[in-house]
Amino acid sequence: MKRRDFIRSTAPAGIVFPALINGFTFKAFAESPLVSALTQAPTETDHVLVIIQLNGGNDGLNMVIPIDQYDNLAIARSNIILPKNKILKLTGTSFTGLHPSMSGLQTLFNQEKLQIIQSVGYPQPNFSHFRATDIWLSASDSNQSLNSGWAGRYLNEEFSNYPIGFPNTVMPDPLAIQIGSFVSPAMQGPSVNMGMAISDPVNFYNLINGIQGSAPNTRGGKELTYIRQIAQQTQQYASVIKAAAGKVTKQFAGYPTGNSLADQLKIVARLIAGGLKTRIYMVSIGGFDTHAQQVDPTAKEKGTHAILLQRVSEGIKAFMDDLEFLNAQKRVIGMTFSEFGRRIRSNGSVGTDHGAAAPLFVFGHYAQNDILGKSPTIPLITNTGDNVPMQYDFRSVYASILQQWFCVPERTLENVMLKNFQNINVIKKTAPCMSTSPEIINVNAGKNLISNYPNPFQSSTTISYETFGGHTLIQVFNTEGKLIKTLIDTEIGAGNHKVTFENEGYLPGVYYARLQNGSIQQIRTMLLVR
Repeated sequence: MKRRDFIRSTAPAGIVFPALINGFTFKAFAESPLVSALTQAPTETDHVLVIIQLNGGNDGLNMVIPIDQYDNLAIARSNIILPKNKILKLTGTSFTGLHPSMSGLQTLFNQEKLQIIQSVGYPQPNFSHFRATDIWLSASDSNQSLNSGWAGRYLNEEFSNYPIGFPNTVMPDPLAIQIGSFVSPAMQGPSVNMGMAISDPVNFYNLINGIQGSAPNTRGGKELTYIRQIAQQTQQYASVIKAAAGKVTKQFAGYPTGNSLADQLKIVARLIAGGLKTRIYMVSIGGFDTHAQQVDPTAKEKGTHAILLQRVSEGIKAFMDDLEFLNAQKRVIGMTFSEFGRRIRSNGSVGTDHGAAAPLFVFGHYAQNDILGKSPTIPLITNTGDNVPMQYDFRSVYASILQQWFCVPERTLENVMLKNFQNINVIKKTAPCMSTSPEIINVNAGKNLISNYPNPFQSSTTISYETFGGHTLIQVFNTEGKLIKTLIDTEIGAGNHKVTFENEGYLPGVYYARLQNGSIQQIRTMLLVR
């Protein structure tokens, strides 16, 4: 990649403003690979997306507990398993519950403001924190490196001239805001960090007076001009951020203390209610890499992970209450994600190791209120490398939010996501831009759409499946969560069909056949024997 292209694709407009609001600093993003998108789309909307990153790899099986798989889970996790009578119940289901520290999210679910999406991941999972995070932020395949993010690609399609002419009267505000006190490593260039802190007096006065110093006539002159331009824009954005914050003089009084996530979300609520047109906010909380001492051995519902989950739950609940207090609740959808989940089996250090798929939350006034997907299957006997099989590709969540919340047309969606990903119901149909009917899933909720015979099998098995027409995908995963075979990936007419899965020298054991057809997906457990 050319040096200038690299800088333009990786350098967000990052200027640190000390103690701007409530002691936090801001990072205003322009062409960030992750979030410089969705912010001046041709469709007029005041919708906002809030992304909460759980850094470290969250143990989904200790957060969303498969009650119907509890006995097998207790065998696999005898040293960390929650007492069954402590699991929080959810209205309308006896199969799934929440960690006892998450009463706030239990309330939101029962108030029909929370969706739980089971077993979210991707084929060929990567267990490195850095690489897995990059995959989630760029929406790439695990064997693919992208220079752009899933949201940035959308903005690039629509507004290729950015940052020229921004801010303007149509979009006077930052495109996206991440709250934090650091310049992100995402700004790192090939030799220097592309993030900037306002420290030089000359640069500072140039910024506030709208003056851009002339660049030297050197090989790096154009790049320096670009960086100065971004810095100037960010200083202008600082003014509108301060103005928006100043409009809100009273907020919900129930935010928890000593909770960094809640502190960040309180600022987000203030800026949203203050009238910023910013469409994406990012906040984060760390500490989820719980290899050891994940629970208190004497009271397994307590411990490190319980404290983290409590902070997430209380922070989101207070944020939602604040949005309602500020009369901004209908503008906002939020989602959580972590770079990966944890293994099914616990380890000998009272913790869990890096895994694959895990649940995530979608929350908000218009969030679809259900549990999407079935409880992950927990075998009676598990090995140390066994993972939760993927039910939903994380890029399906992105694509669905883009389409249903930000009104991205179908003709653009595949260019943004680079592939055709399943459209799942994450937004209630009463919200604008809802394009898929959840009744399709409800009608077929108890119907088996995929089966195989013989099962167990040796040399081959015939997979029978029913499709309602359109794009159909059948994949086979092993117990480590890795994709080993794609059997069908094409447009197929409605009806009953069959496909053969051949044993190509695979090791004996459990395999999972996954059917995806439109907004529907189902998993079939298959047993390969000698």
